[in-house]
Amino acid sequence: MKNLQTTLLFLFVTIVGFCQPYIENKTYTYQEVIEVYKQLDKKFSNAKLLVKGQTDSGKLLHLFVITNDGDFNPASIMNKNKRVLLINNAIHAGEPCGVDASVELAKNLLKNNDPLLEHIVICIIPGYNIGGMLNRNSTTRTGQNSPEEYGFRGNSKNLDLNRDFIKCDSKNAKSFANIFHEWNPDVFIDTHTTNGTDFQYNMSIITTQPDKLNPLLRDYVREKMNPAIYLNMKNSGHEITPYVSALDKTPDNGFKDYLETPRYSTGYAALFNTIGYVTEAHKYKSYKNRVEYTYQFILKTAEWMNKDYEQLGLLKKKANEQTKAQAQFDILWIPDTVNYTEVDFKGFEAQNKSSLVTGKEIHYYNHEKPFSENVKYFDRYQPSKSIEKPTIYIIPQGYSEIIALMLLNKIEMSQFNTDTLMEVETYYIENYETVKNPYESHYLHYNVEVRKEKQFIQIYKGDWRIETNQINNRYIIETLEPEAHDSYFAWNFFDGILQQKEWFSSWHFDDEAAQILGDNSTLKAEFETKRKEDKEFANSHFAQLYFIYKHSEHYEITHNRYPVYRLLK
Repeated sequence: MKNLQTTLLFLFVTIVGFCQPYIENKTYTYQEVIEVYKQLDKKFSNAKLLVKGQTDSGKLLHLFVITNDGDFNPASIMNKNKRVLLINNAIHAGEPCGVDASVELAKNLLKNNDPLLEHIVICIIPGYNIGGMLNRNSTTRTGQNSPEEYGFRGNSKNLDLNRDFIKCDSKNAKSFANIFHEWNPDVFIDTHTTNGTDFQYNMSIITTQPDKLNPLLRDYVREKMNPAIYLNMKNSGHEITPYVSALDKTPDNGFKDYLETPRYSTGYAALFNTIGYVTEAHKYKSYKNRVEYTYQFILKTAEWMNKDYEQLGLLKKKANEQTKAQAQFDILWIPDTVNYTEVDFKGFEAQNKSSLVTGKEIHYYNHEKPFSENVKYFDRYQPSKSIEKPTIYIIPQGYSEIIALMLLNKIEMSQFNTDTLMEVETYYIENYETVKNPYESHYLHYNVEVRKEKQFIQIYKGDWRIETNQINNRYIIETLEPEAHDSYFAWNFFDGILQQKEWFSSWHFDDEAAQILGDNSTLKAEFETKRKEDKEFANSHFAQLYFIYKHSEHYEITHNRYPVYRLLK
């Protein structure tokens, strides 16, 4: 009863007085934050709390929209040439800074009728990982300096939702995709708390890696938008640094930009020419400061968008047009380890000491020895694999999960009306590696290599065709090209092709194998050479028969053949 009374009292204060729990080292529960937004919806005509789909927790996902004129129709807003900022909170529910910061931002914008809203619309997901928010505790974020209680990283299915944007194993991700494509944000912010390197800053920032953006947006982010936001944060007394991914144990010898592939929120957003940011408030700082820095970064980004709305909108429109017409696409990137910029980095001196547990030497950051010095920042990436896009991809109708994900992400598709025999380009999976332990419910493939081959394939009525003249081409290509970082092949959607279905009986095939060699002198020469050079092969009766079998008409042509076909012309 006491806990119920406490909750009711807190809700009353929240609703009537809009208290700031983070000042008391607390953060909103899921129920509390939704109630706050409901009250804001009732109080202000230019704010609305929308229900936008299911989550794995059984609770509904909400979206809070703030405008200057009470127009909540995305199509109408687009016609008014307004920019859209989408903010996602509590994807990792133990990192709640954005939950509290977004409430404060919404309250202040609404009660002041802020002119900041003249050219932008702000969309806030109050809490994305609702299952994690409900799984509240005070221990799982080891070393985190407050708040008193917080949520859990995994969702109701124990998924890390910031690895789920491509594969969509969660209902949350499917609901997010609907929100994303309905509102088509120009800028996306995902709020987090970092547990990495120690330094003086209260916050670091991951920007969508610019080199994998459309060149127009790449240059805009790198040369104009980022410098302005970083400077405005510094001038307001909230200096930030790029996210620190140290080349060595500590950042003194330099750090590199973070490559967020499409499994991550901002990597996913980049597929659709949306500029993305991840705020990484520093978990060793006070919760009050972490919320304040998150608030300020969202505010400074919104101010920039409102100020430069014309160019931001024009560049995205041009980027979309270029994506439709683009012929060559990069699908893999590696860090540029030669070129770098220098940043004035404010850190703490790293020193060594003996572990109290193991006695081994470990490093730590000495807060009594702060430093400020120029550090190498390797902020460039180079494409390591590019492909020429086909005119059309063809997906057999049996792959219903892939079809559903394409439709979810607003890919324009059509079905064949008749059975058709077509010459297409096929891929054979020649090599790949697979993680040893499950990763987010999958055994992820990587280092994929393919071989191309032209074949006549029977296409059936009901199979799907995707033309690559769309603004969402990058999503199409980075999911359907098997060598891409986060392709659907990498995420195991096509593992059925990797298992051979038909075999042979050694005793029965032996005579026929001899006949095959007798009829094919080239194959026989290759076979004899392999026996001389490979002792293991020469000592294995089965391996020798299988070699002949694979070169016979009996071997199934579909083994390792990737079942998404490319039509080049």
